[in-house]
Amino acid sequence: MKKIKTLPQIKKIIKELKKEEKKIVFTNGCFDILHPGHIKLLNEAKKKGDCLVVGLNSDSSIRRIKGKKRPILNEKARGVVLEAIEVIDYIVFFKEDTPYNLIKEIRPHYLVKGADWKEEKVVGKDLVEKIFLVKLIADYSTTKIIDKIKKYG
Repeated sequence: MKKIKTLPQIKKIIKELKKEEKKIVFTNGCFDILHPGHIKLLNEAKKKGDCLVVGLNSDSSIRRIKGKKRPILNEKARGVVLEAIEVIDYIVFFKEDTPYNLIKEIRPHYLVKGADWKEEKVVGKDLVEKIFLVKLIADYSTTKIIDKIKKYG
């Protein structure tokens, strides 16, 4: 099964899942260099519902947010890596700086983010039933991994 979907495809899928009374969970990110923190977030997100949709920042979105040297892995590569993760049901790219429009279009029941976010700052909080914040694993972030590579490279 191909997990990467366009917006019209995922809207149709979610409409059908909601008819079956399935709970839709959404999380998002760059997922540039996958690490244990990402895996924990995705595993915890999947536990919150029946279908996990991941909003994946496009390359252009990441460059605007993180700077011109990012992403490390292009969107095609990041998509391939995420497709291999069992707990993810679907992946949708978004080009904006935030996934607000994507969340507005698909209307998941729940949002899951890392606990480094304050609930009131979570994008799309006004569009869902509930927000779940997942405690982070200390010392794991893509930026820290890049800094470590620079130090030893």
